Amino acid sequence: MSIVSSLSPRALAAPESGIVEVVNYARGREGLLPLWVGEGDLPTPDFISQAAMDALAAGETFYTWQRGIPELRQALSDYYTRHFGIRLAVEHFYVTGSGMQAIQIAVQALTSPGDELVYLSPSWPNIAAALEISGARSLSVELQFEGGKWAVDLNRIETAITPKTKGIFINTPSNPTGWTATKQDLGDILALARRHDLWIMADEIYARYYFAGGRAPSFLDVMEEGDKVIFVNSFSKNWSMTGWRVGWIAAPPAMGQVLENLIQYSTSGVAQFMQKGAVAALDQGDDFVAANIAKAARSRDILCDALVATNRVETLKPDGAIYAFLKIDGVADSRSAALDIVDKTGVGLAPGTAFGRGGELFLRACFLRDPAQVATAAERLCDYILKL
Repeated sequence: MSIVSSLSPRALAAPESGIVEVVNYARGREGLLPLWVGEGDLPTPDFISQAAMDALAAGETFYTWQRGIPELRQALSDYYTRHFGIRLAVEHFYVTGSGMQAIQIAVQALTSPGDELVYLSPSWPNIAAALEISGARSLSVELQFEGGKWAVDLNRIETAITPKTKGIFINTPSNPTGWTATKQDLGDILALARRHDLWIMADEIYARYYFAGGRAPSFLDVMEEGDKVIFVNSFSKNWSMTGWRVGWIAAPPAMGQVLENLIQYSTSGVAQFMQKGAVAALDQGDDFVAANIAKAARSRDILCDALVATNRVETLKPDGAIYAFLKIDGVADSRSAALDIVDKTGVGLAPGTAFGRGGELFLRACFLRDPAQVATAAERLCDYILKL
């Protein structure tokens, strides 16, 4: 028996990321315009980095609170009061080593091997992989796509529910589609979850990237005390902290000891000096986030207007998130197309095959970048598309 074949079947079944495949294929090429991963082009701002460096210099390098340092949990509570209009006590918040770990811990808390979780597809692939690796089963329900716009069909969600279903994962605004649930959508999904006694795992990482102004509708707008909703989130997108790997969970306080235990037996907490940087992000970062959102809106318009003008691309400007999900005439295999595009144009896109059912014919472009760079990428892509 080979070394690899003796490993856990769940580990062996973990899929290679279709996004990372393209990134690894072309990483480091001269003149590359990388629109493939979900991050902006700015480094973490100085006021965040300085707070972490000051804490590091002060010797804040010891074991710390598993649930997160009190200052950060308070800052999260204050952040939700400012931007969501709701006061959640610090007991609702748990700091994790990235948004991905927040999802992993939520999956561990909500599901057992053999259980099912329903999610909307196309979707960021990590939720399905996290479920399958844990021994649970992921069930995708395709969003509807018509006239360049995405929509949810509640009947499709209900049809997918079985006696083994433990919950529904909802990411809105959506990666990769930009679909953004209305308050009515969220109320209907919550009512469905109540009828079937299901959890909702709400990924609202892009809630601030809502181009109608303000923030996107949230389950916090429709839920009541006692509803089974757990929120997963990250510092990555708003504050240009993708490499920091710091996230959080907002959950009913009754889950506190369970979540603390799961954190203890995975990472034993996030480094205190990194948490001090996260405090600075929340307390001082509103202007930086607003600038990031304004940049994304400008770049979204530049990219989408140019591509739609070719009359070869089916898409509309997304209502939220930081991605254009493009259906290009003549592209039948988005994986091959992504590799061909990076070879011929120097623009890195993520293949829709990476995002599951319903995404096979699409390509994803992240537009949280300098508008001038996005304009150059749009010009190269348009030239490529018109030659197909």
